[in-house]
Amino acid sequence: MRRLDTRLLAGSYHAQPQPSFPCTCNFNPTLSLSVVSSRTQKPVTPLTTKKTEQLRKLNSSDSFNQTVGVQKKEKRKRVFFLDVNPLCYEGSKPSLHSFVRWLSLFFSQVSHTDPVIAVVDGERGSEHRRQLLPSYKAQRTKFMRHLSSSQRLSKGYVGKSYQVISDVLGKCNVPIIKVDGHEADDVVATLAGQVLDKGFRVVIASPDKDFKQLISEDVQIVMPLPELGRWSFYTLKHYRDQYNCDPQSDLSLRCIVGDEVDGVPGIQHVVPSFGRKTAVKLIKKHGSLETLLSAAAVRTVGKPYAQDALTKYADYLRRNYEVLALKRDVNVQLLEEWLVDRNTNNDEIELSNFFKNLERRKE
Repeated sequence: MRRLDTRLLAGSYHAQPQPSFPCTCNFNPTLSLSVVSSRTQKPVTPLTTKKTEQLRKLNSSDSFNQTVGVQKKEKRKRVFFLDVNPLCYEGSKPSLHSFVRWLSLFFSQVSHTDPVIAVVDGERGSEHRRQLLPSYKAQRTKFMRHLSSSQRLSKGYVGKSYQVISDVLGKCNVPIIKVDGHEADDVVATLAGQVLDKGFRVVIASPDKDFKQLISEDVQIVMPLPELGRWSFYTLKHYRDQYNCDPQSDLSLRCIVGDEVDGVPGIQHVVPSFGRKTAVKLIKKHGSLETLLSAAAVRTVGKPYAQDALTKYADYLRRNYEVLALKRDVNVQLLEEWLVDRNTNNDEIELSNFFKNLERRKE
């Protein structure tokens, strides 16, 4: 049994098989999300980039009201998962001010009294993926690497800043979970399955694109938009409108074309002629990577260069899948006490004190 941080119990969880869907996988860059606004946010400085113009569409009140209406009609209770690590950055710079700002907006504008479970990366969380692929997240700057030695605990990996975060979340009635040997993504994926089994809906609060593979009718993402200073809901409908593809098939596509941000090389690194257009066509026809590889092993599925690549580099692609797919069987057990309505009485004073302490430290 792996040790859980903050005195939480651990148990085993068995992953549920994922459904396979047909996929057309045509990316649509224009997408309207439903934005949660903040009355305390300062006006946004006008920008001129295409990305910013697209993000301006997210501020549509009609879109927001439409999403709120859908949520009010839904009777099943929501459980939120808060992905702590990425909220501790201001761009690429570590910032606890960023964390407390997003947390305050999250409590006041998004989760309200719904249950919230916070998750952080465990020690050696990426180790099993790096054993499969040494380049995995090799270029990413870790939050704790920026802390001075005086800010680290004697055991070395988890710094005092995470203890401060744990304290403020605890006082706001949010359990924080860390499982050694696992990234937060895998812990969330495992616990989300257990939450769904109990009949709840799941909302994952994170900017991490890897969570998109979990999206379904019962699993949504709410992501921070730094350009607008807002949280925004992202649903299965948004995903299909953006990619014209279902989440599971898109994961298969990423295994073929690679993921540069996470340091996962695509097949074009070994077969330059095998590009995205070919990958989209094959996944659209076969639905999943494993179905495609199984078909290529017994018959011709494409042009000679593609056929040769799929048979010669099948293990290469399966390795990519194992690296990119979130684990659903982390040794962690959901507790019933995490599913009750959150007591919000301490939110305002605890977040205010947290911010004041940061200002004093800064001075």
